[in-house]
Amino acid sequence: MFSKISVAALTLLVAFTGVSHSAPLDVYTPRLLTPAAGAVWKIGTQQQVTWDTSSPPKQITNHNGTLILAKNGLLDYRNPLARGFDIMSGRQTVTVPNVAAADDYQLVLMGDSGNYGPKFSIRK
Repeated sequence: MFSKISVAALTLLVAFTGVSHSAPLDVYTPRLLTPAAGAVWKIGTQQQVTWDTSSPPKQITNHNGTLILAKNGLLDYRNPLARGFDIMSGRQTVTVPNVAAADDYQLVLMGDSGNYGPKFSIRK
């Protein structure tokens, strides 16, 4: 059976081991370029989404990108437009889903972090 000192020492060792091996993580949030503010996408068409990859950090934690459609700030996590692409590619083709026509859509590019693009419209 452990003594109180042994349990305390083991707890401190575990706590410090976790801290000592962790390295600072660089979060990469490339700016979405297209669709630009005010763009209009038609349901069922294929569209090119682009983002700026000109100044990435030296070490990116997660290279796997996901594009999610948001309406009125709410993300549709269950139906990503694309996922599993390299965040450093700077582009991804998506098919515009059959959603309600509106002017308050945004794309969110997820990788290390999620960043919202400008508002655009989707029409039938």
